[in-house]
Amino acid sequence: MGRSSSMLLALAILISCYGIHVRSDASDHRYKDGDSVPLYANKVGPFHNPSETYRYFDLPFCSTGLEKDKKEALGEVLNGDRLVSAPYKLDFKKEEDSVVVCKKKLKTEEVARFRDAVKKDYYFQMYYDDLPIWGFIGKVDKEGKTDPSEYKYFLYKHIQFDVLYNKDRVIEISARMDPHSVVDLTEDNEVDAEFMYTVKWKETDTPFEKRMEKYSHSSSLPHHLEIHWFSIINSCVTVLLLTGFLATILMRVLKNDFMKYAQDEEAVDDQEETGWKYIHGDVFRFPKNKSLFAAALGSGSQLFTLTVFIFILALVGVFYPYNRGALFTALVVIYALTSGIAGYTATSFYIQLEGTNWVRNLLLTGCLFCGPLFLMFCFLNTVAIAYSATAALPFGTIVVIVLIWTLVTSPLLVLGGIAGKNSKAEFQAPCRTTKYPREIPPLPWYRSTLPQMAMAGFLPFSAIYIELYYIFASVWGHRIYTIYSILFIVFIILLIVTAFITVALTYFQLAAEDHEWWWRSFLCGGSTGLFIYGYCLYYYYARSDMSGFMQTSFFFGYMGCICYGFFLMLGTVGFRASLLFVRHIYKSIKCE
Repeated sequence: MGRSSSMLLALAILISCYGIHVRSDASDHRYKDGDSVPLYANKVGPFHNPSETYRYFDLPFCSTGLEKDKKEALGEVLNGDRLVSAPYKLDFKKEEDSVVVCKKKLKTEEVARFRDAVKKDYYFQMYYDDLPIWGFIGKVDKEGKTDPSEYKYFLYKHIQFDVLYNKDRVIEISARMDPHSVVDLTEDNEVDAEFMYTVKWKETDTPFEKRMEKYSHSSSLPHHLEIHWFSIINSCVTVLLLTGFLATILMRVLKNDFMKYAQDEEAVDDQEETGWKYIHGDVFRFPKNKSLFAAALGSGSQLFTLTVFIFILALVGVFYPYNRGALFTALVVIYALTSGIAGYTATSFYIQLEGTNWVRNLLLTGCLFCGPLFLMFCFLNTVAIAYSATAALPFGTIVVIVLIWTLVTSPLLVLGGIAGKNSKAEFQAPCRTTKYPREIPPLPWYRSTLPQMAMAGFLPFSAIYIELYYIFASVWGHRIYTIYSILFIVFIILLIVTAFITVALTYFQLAAEDHEWWWRSFLCGGSTGLFIYGYCLYYYYARSDMSGFMQTSFFFGYMGCICYGFFLMLGTVGFRASLLFVRHIYKSIKCE
């Protein structure tokens, strides 16, 4: 009773965290003339370092002292959003012209802070009626100057808001900075600044339901769509060629093998067996470190389920542009609720492998992915705290995540483990395993694990690498990614190629009379994750302008966790495909 009530309490926390964040189209955004419309300042930060963001008032902007923090959902906090009421007043359909927010004498240290921010291309982000607004806080004058010491730095002090409305609803907003109304920050002197704003209203025919569409259009432009479709066609051709090539070879080779083995059975019995039939007494010998192997399969199965659910939510339109934190909330909630799958898969397979210490196996399953992720989070959160960045999670949020892990993830993992233990499933092996393992013959270097992993990872990676750029530019940049249908097709292609290449390499391994295929098939399937991490290095140094210790730590730290997750997930896919194949071919021959 106590366990079920605690799980219900935790689910209530989850639903409350998730329920705060509903689609803004569905909420009531109707206003009368002169009504106050909420405007929140979110964050500021260097344009090229998306993880390095700070609270809006960490820079010495005008402050009335009456600003209030907005209550945020779990996903918004994880996303680094810290909304606070802005000093500008934009009442519905009320135009303003050069209204002074405040007059302020900037001290020398404040001038230096603003200058440093302008030098690093700081931008600001605000939300007006849940619509995003961006702008740069200043500009650098480099015209006719080659020496950086001669550059001039200016802070914008006049912002113009252009708002479009349809009847009683806000449809669109943009912010323009007046390039002629600036404060010179070049010298370390005290300067007077008069911060102002202007508001212009204009009617539009765009319906309220379509107001978010303009943000998704950027990724649907013909130029980008052409590249996306080229990516799909390239991947499909790769898949067709690969699958056709492998299917032809494997079917022809297997057919010859079956005919040869059938003839061998009819011929004299003392003829020595060769090839994969020769090791039929060893091929189903359980792998070394079977607890770790079962835990990896359990974690990989959970991450695969998580990915499928995320795709379902994306395809039904949950992750529309600037639905703040929806993806992070979904990841936390679905990961917690799918932990039972990890427990069941790992323990049932461990029991099939005749494992006895299922409790230790369950603990290993729970820590295999969460452990490295937790350690990485602790390190990166410490870095964010040192930088006073918004990526540093507040104590309350950490408590909520720990509660979710304690009251939902762990109990479901245990329940899944108990169900797996009681499933009493036996491992389906078509051939009996001999008492003593055969010696594996000496093999050339290219048949060892690392060269095989390199071969196995390259083809699946080549099928997805074009799409990877767009995903990276969205996650680690300011592009908007909305073409989830194409991404889903690429994901399906990735799974097919991974399964086929792993099956092919497993066949060649068995044909060489190497019966230790269990771990090899998992490692070969997961090796694409290592290629993706290699692409991270290329992207960071060649395709992005990210810099600084914090941004570098966040990029390589969290991408390491994501690639590790891909390794576990695709490794599971590779092993499952190989297991099906190995069972099939050994069922087709008579084993003594």
